[in-house]
Amino acid sequence: MSERFTGFGEYAIDFFDGLVADNSKTYWDANRSTYDTDVRAPMVALVGELEKEFADGGTPKVFRPYRDVRFAKDKRPYKGHCGAVMEHGRGAGAYYVEVGPAGLYVGGGCYHLQSDQLARFRAAVTEDIHGEVLVGVLAELERAGWSTRGDRLKTNPRGVDRDHPRIDLLRHRSLFVAKVWEPDDVLHEPGCLDRVRTAWRELRPFNQWARDHVGVSEKPRR
Repeated sequence: MSERFTGFGEYAIDFFDGLVADNSKTYWDANRSTYDTDVRAPMVALVGELEKEFADGGTPKVFRPYRDVRFAKDKRPYKGHCGAVMEHGRGAGAYYVEVGPAGLYVGGGCYHLQSDQLARFRAAVTEDIHGEVLVGVLAELERAGWSTRGDRLKTNPRGVDRDHPRIDLLRHRSLFVAKVWEPDDVLHEPGCLDRVRTAWRELRPFNQWARDHVGVSEKPRR
């Protein structure tokens, strides 16, 4: 049986503040026990407690702390946060949570759309019924304190009229929403679970839309 979530450890934010200042193996090795007890173990417990209610989102995954630097200019070896996700496939709707120097970050939606997913996304947004449903879902999320984000084209997608009523959405190559809480006492308390649970419940309509109209990519993962 998994451990109960009681909050992130007292030194979780201090650990990341130090990692930002000294992203080195020396710092990591000296503070690895703090990461394991104050960051990773609580994150595993957090998503473990949410898994049953959000089983429609897939199996929870806590990301590794190591950065893939093989083709990156930035050679810092460690991520400056700890994140976890529940998703059936990239782009098809996701429940995401992250703890780092900025505090608690919760997000969801269509990350990393491949070409077949992007085509289905734009086809759905172009249709009045499905497109207006998404507009309404995003408007409701924004009223609840979420911000809409994603990679966007500077010009119009090929074949799309620039006067289309949902042209701003059609320019997106990825579309997700985010909500952030700065470091506070709740981060270190059981109430942090309620904060994430409530946020993920608000995400449900968006992820359902993504699952119905975007779906999992049929292409090999890049």
